[in-house]
Amino acid sequence: MAKITLGLGTAHGPQLTISPDQWYLRVQADRQNKNHWFQGKKYIFDELVELRGAKTFEKFITAEARQNHFQRCQIALRKTMAAYEQAKPDIAIIFGNDQFEIFRDINIPALAIFCGDTFLNIPKTEEQLAKLPPGIAPAEKSYCPREVAHCPGHPELAKHLIASLVGEGFDLAQSNAIPVGPNDSCSIPHAYGFIYHTVMSDQLIPSVPVFINTHNPPNRPTAARCIEFGRALARAVQNWPSNLSVALIASGGWTHYVIDEDFDRMILDAMMTSNTDKLRRIDEAMFESGGTAEIKNWLPVYGAMTETGLAMNLIDYVPCYRSEAGTGNAMAFANWL
Repeated sequence: MAKITLGLGTAHGPQLTISPDQWYLRVQADRQNKNHWFQGKKYIFDELVELRGAKTFEKFITAEARQNHFQRCQIALRKTMAAYEQAKPDIAIIFGNDQFEIFRDINIPALAIFCGDTFLNIPKTEEQLAKLPPGIAPAEKSYCPREVAHCPGHPELAKHLIASLVGEGFDLAQSNAIPVGPNDSCSIPHAYGFIYHTVMSDQLIPSVPVFINTHNPPNRPTAARCIEFGRALARAVQNWPSNLSVALIASGGWTHYVIDEDFDRMILDAMMTSNTDKLRRIDEAMFESGGTAEIKNWLPVYGAMTETGLAMNLIDYVPCYRSEAGTGNAMAFANWL
């Protein structure tokens, strides 16, 4: 039977890639955003400054502090990559989300599994880069290689997972090809591109992308559903008649675009102590931000690891603040070995 030998979780936000002296580019977008979600309520930028205190984050957004946070992230990312390299899995199952990169309003699945032979990681054109929000284009180098990458899928495992999960009550969408998205691209979304290009360094092994709709209401899976999905998926892997080793990898940031350290640390502590009941009871209003909801990409991996008995090792948690409103991107890196 197949064996899960590795779990990984990593952030993939732009601040991991763009230099700290460019983080102000994302602040421009923060100031324009009228929908900042914080603890289940919506604010504009100036309201956040008033709510959280204009001087609260001063010491976290100095040039020195930003550089320190950036360096911590690079160290943690290298450790994450080293854990992957050391494990040398035969296959990877990657949990991520789509941000209208491939899915359209006509069909947004809550849970989907790719079961085709191959898919593409396509670098953006200069025209496409020019249309991206401030501070996003410089980060593209961490998501895509310079040339189109042909990424191998694993149809046999994917179809086994689908059949097993349907048998456990999960109604899944399946796809044999990456859909052509709103930007006329059929590239794998950036949550996955970060894993292939940065974590795997384009040394690609067969993989099964699993799509979790963290971003687009109303059919977003709850935290409890994501955990149970991961547990059922782990059982499916363990029942697959193969002697191959499998890695489960979560790609997603923690609280953003408004950082909430208390919320992040509550979830991380619950994961490390295997407090599943606490995770199941999280108020779904806390995931209204499509950014913060990427935490749900981690929950299936956590759920799967409770089935394997592997314990979570938190490599680092880094709240990368960039403005006086407490906006930014919290980054976390972890492994289960």
